[in-house]
Amino acid sequence: MATVAKTEGIKAFSATHDWESADYEPTLPVSEMSNPLTRNIDRAPASSIVKMLQACDAQMFQEKSGAAYERLLSDQVAKSLMEVAKRVQLILKNPQDSLIVLSGCGTSGRLAFFITSGFNRELRRLNHSAVCSYIIAGGDRALFSSQEAPEDDPISGALSLKKVSEGKKRVLFIGISCGLSAPFVAGQLDFCLQHPDVYTPVLVGFNPAHQARNEPIPGCTFTFHSVVTKMRELAKMQKAFLINPVLGPEAISGSSRMKGGSATKILLEVVFSAAHAANFSRTPITYNGILQHMRSYGKVLDITYSQTEGIAAVMEAAGRSLQCGRRLCYLSWGFLGLLGLIDASECKPTFGADHKDIQGFVGGGCKELGNKEGDLNLMGAESGIAHIDFLHNVLPCLTDKDTVLLLYSHSDDVDEVAKLARRVREKTSNMHAVYHQTDGDTAAQQGEINKLCSSTLNFIWPQATPASMGLQHMWELSTKLVLNAVSTGAHILKGKVYQNYMIDLQVTNSKLYCRAARLLQRLSGHPKSLCEEALLKAIYQVDKLTEDIMTCNLTTHTHTARKVKKVVPLALVCLLTGYSIKEAQSHLEQKPIVREAVEACLREQTLFSGSL
Repeated sequence: MATVAKTEGIKAFSATHDWESADYEPTLPVSEMSNPLTRNIDRAPASSIVKMLQACDAQMFQEKSGAAYERLLSDQVAKSLMEVAKRVQLILKNPQDSLIVLSGCGTSGRLAFFITSGFNRELRRLNHSAVCSYIIAGGDRALFSSQEAPEDDPISGALSLKKVSEGKKRVLFIGISCGLSAPFVAGQLDFCLQHPDVYTPVLVGFNPAHQARNEPIPGCTFTFHSVVTKMRELAKMQKAFLINPVLGPEAISGSSRMKGGSATKILLEVVFSAAHAANFSRTPITYNGILQHMRSYGKVLDITYSQTEGIAAVMEAAGRSLQCGRRLCYLSWGFLGLLGLIDASECKPTFGADHKDIQGFVGGGCKELGNKEGDLNLMGAESGIAHIDFLHNVLPCLTDKDTVLLLYSHSDDVDEVAKLARRVREKTSNMHAVYHQTDGDTAAQQGEINKLCSSTLNFIWPQATPASMGLQHMWELSTKLVLNAVSTGAHILKGKVYQNYMIDLQVTNSKLYCRAARLLQRLSGHPKSLCEEALLKAIYQVDKLTEDIMTCNLTTHTHTARKVKKVVPLALVCLLTGYSIKEAQSHLEQKPIVREAVEACLREQTLFSGSL
């Protein structure tokens, strides 16, 4: 049985808060800082990677005492959650002409869809009308494939909000932007501020308000920072709400799919669960109830990371698969399936992965998801997300070099799980499982599945869970933590991380372009102008920038960058060595692990200069 983890795994890593000091990376917002706990995660074995991730996730639940910022369990955060939950309850009480809209970009938009789907499903079960809708930048295609560019379009954001809430007299809008930076969400919040008679805006993010992005947005008179400033004033009269606890830097710098995604899920589920209990069970929304519910999520972290060895084993297997050019597949059932799809989709923009490196598959595919636009047909016939697509397109070419991970719970059809597991086992022995059950409630077929798999992470949850927190939410967060750890660790082992930075990120929007330029500055020590020049040379594959390139706008740069692989690694090697683009490409082909490529280049140069 999985027991609550002690602090042993975390003791190996300093619990220092030096990222909170004023002189630690002072030019960066917290969400873009590097985490001192993971500085050399790219050289760590799988077992140490898991412990580092555990230590980083534990930062979410550290109490405020002595901290420079509001934290997840802070007084102000709990009070804001209470007030927003009351607004949700009012809409549940009187749903006519009312709507709740959740919106975001990338991971935030995917979680908006995930939470909306779950809440509406529960309402329909109780014969209550669905009151929630979601918006994701780039539309439903962005749910499971990388669509980063629309994040930069505030006008599209405002228009999508206007369209989804047409004819409504009361709208609670919840915009999610982990770094308080996405122009798409800023446009929606600004639209709400212009129509206060209908819209109550709520902003969820994980930087302090003064660190909201202040760069001008093309075609707009506002910045994200100016929108946040207006919301702070309205918050004093409870006409707007900011929920922005600081979680500490991500384990991989800027990878907000991890702590940012987990905290988004926690905060919004606390709000919706409290409102649901108040409306259907007459349970009052109280400060202590909100805080207790939040703390119960901390126990999910303990139970999940009590199986560090098992997580490390799956991570190691997945890392070997990616290293030899093979794939990791998530085969999921029920509500856990969506988490597999989300995790797989995030790897392309985060690590520059191919969409086939990590793929998710769920039962009936799009038919089970209930998304607005129906069957997505993401990238053609070979990219379907149903189990039948896996059987037709992937199973025939599976080998022991591929890794397959089953995701299910005892409430799923475990007969179906066993049936598919048998078919997979005929092609590969490299199959693992994540299985959730309550204490004393094991499916009869579980023994057979355990024998078919190389390893099983069997999470056993106590039946007596807090009334406000269903088992499903616990299983979901636990599964998310495991998948984030496995996919992140696998890409680290493949060499896609330099120190604790996403060195091979895709430069496909303004946020990622700025992040890439900052990263080059940090790792090379060169001034900003030189780093941007190297970045543009890598994007356009030239050794000399023409006037045409120099006068192009940022949108043109990011559009061009989508077609180029290893943009940031290429720019870094050129900056550190003075090599041409072709020479740098040649070295990266010989040594795909960027840190090794850079060190080999520098050694080569030292030997050459020493021989002169």
